[in-house]
Amino acid sequence: MKNLKFIAFLLSITFLVACKNEKKTEEVIEVEKIEIEKIKTETTDKKTMTITLSPKSESTVSGTVNFVQENGQVKLAANMTGLTEGVHAIHIHQTADCSSVDGKSAGGHWNPTAQPHGKWGTEGGYHKGDIGNFNVEADGLGAIKMMTDEWCIGCGDENKDILGKAIIVHQGTDDFTSQPSGAAGARVSCAGIIE
Repeated sequence: MKNLKFIAFLLSITFLVACKNEKKTEEVIEVEKIEIEKIKTETTDKKTMTITLSPKSESTVSGTVNFVQENGQVKLAANMTGLTEGVHAIHIHQTADCSSVDGKSAGGHWNPTAQPHGKWGTEGGYHKGDIGNFNVEADGLGAIKMMTDEWCIGCGDENKDILGKAIIVHQGTDDFTSQPSGAAGARVSCAGIIE
């Protein structure tokens, strides 16, 4: 009888250990699944979009702006035609509304963090929409590229999400000091950042 009780005791300990090990194995498998899903999400978060710039303020400035989001970074590549020779500013503005003839329907610079206007990346502060200046040669062609982790495409974070905003190309140069817009002059081209 004692032997039967002892055997029953050993079997119950074996069963408990087996159940604990099975639970640990299930937990390890679940953690591994979560890690795999995280890796898949991080490597497949690539989003691309291209928007078309339309002339404003009686200009002939047009072009395209490409956005690529990958691995937590957004790359911008803008190519424009019809510009006058010299230095021009380009910014992201508050609203994807290019309906007015002067582009002012797009509102002011996109500035969700309420910073002063300035040069991108400087310690004195800058708007999330302060892209900067680019050069245009006599042929009227202009281009600018940049990359940042301060933007996202459709992530829902109001401090980073560029969807629903607009790209504005200006006739003049951003002086990076005049508030709130850098005294960049007329808005000569506009495109809503919409999918």
